Amino acid sequence: MAVLPQIRHWVLWPAGLAAGLIIVGLTLSAVRALTAADLGIDQTLSLNHTAFLTAIALTLNALFSPLGGSFLLAVVCLFLAVARRSPVNAAAVGAVSLVGWLSSEVLKAVVGRHRPDASLLAHPLVTERGFDSFPSGHTCLAVSLSIALYFLARGTRWQRLTMIGGGLLSISVAASRIYLGAHYPSDVAASFVASLAAILFFSGLWNRYAASLLSRLGLIHRPDLCRESV
Repeated sequence: MAVLPQIRHWVLWPAGLAAGLIIVGLTLSAVRALTAADLGIDQTLSLNHTAFLTAIALTLNALFSPLGGSFLLAVVCLFLAVARRSPVNAAAVGAVSLVGWLSSEVLKAVVGRHRPDASLLAHPLVTERGFDSFPSGHTCLAVSLSIALYFLARGTRWQRLTMIGGGLLSISVAASRIYLGAHYPSDVAASFVASLAAILFFSGLWNRYAASLLSRLGLIHRPDLCRESV
């Protein structure tokens, strides 16, 4: 992971996606009819909770929370750095995951969409208030970590399994946020785009600056030979 997969227009595309997300988020916040339609899905799920699904959703809620997510990333990075003796991969996985995760905080601050009203749900399982609903931080972390691990597994026999597993994990976390009543469906959908846009931009920065630094430190050799544009 000394050099990350990079698209050709790595500034333009992420900027366009970010601008689009901001426009969508502000529109959703301003148009009550759109939020009402979103809330209808939360209300339907709130009426159909089961013990098994609730246990899974609450587990994912804890695992991908700020505290749980930080611990999870620390464990993954320590494993790569110590057990696998690959500090470059550890740094890259950690950086990619964090960038995609923190993109949610930027958009939350810009958009300021209110959380679903728990009083309008039949059985709210978590109570989260405030104007930080768009997008979902939990989902952004799951998507970002999945992308980072896919980057790590690319070109190995684990590539396909990592892609499928990461996709299932990301979808499961996204669904759990709606199931718990913590987010609207459009919030979690936006999380996939937000994480991807941030990581696409970061990959370009990493290849331009980090790879050269790692080469000077003697951790990799000739990063320019393995740069890839997709």
